[in-house]
Amino acid sequence: MLKEFQEFALKGNVVDMAVGIIIGGAFGTIVKSLVADVIMPPIGLLVGGIDFSALVITLREATESAEAVTINYGVFLNNVFAFLIVAWAIFMVIKAMNSMRKKEEEKPEEPAAPPKQEVLLEEIRDILKTR
Repeated sequence: MLKEFQEFALKGNVVDMAVGIIIGGAFGTIVKSLVADVIMPPIGLLVGGIDFSALVITLREATESAEAVTINYGVFLNNVFAFLIVAWAIFMVIKAMNSMRKKEEEKPEEPAAPPKQEVLLEEIRDILKTR
């Protein structure tokens, strides 16, 4: 059982997937910061100094015994922008990969060299023709 798990865990696809997940998580963190710290502040400034992460709809005010019940649509907007940036980046990567794949498919393949036996037979044929 341990050997089977080792074979599974060390297969190239599993390692590639793990690397992709780790890089994707790091990319997600960077994009989230880009949206919250770089993109949304200027947009908020343009629309009147609004901090999008603070935009909420209060359903029930806070009391001494309970916290306020709110719909945090500003945070949702930040997450929508982050999703759109990630989706755009993935689209561009896949588009580039498809473009490279298409160029490879369009390249004409050079004909394979004939087997040695055929070359020898052609040489023998040519020698016999000259006699």
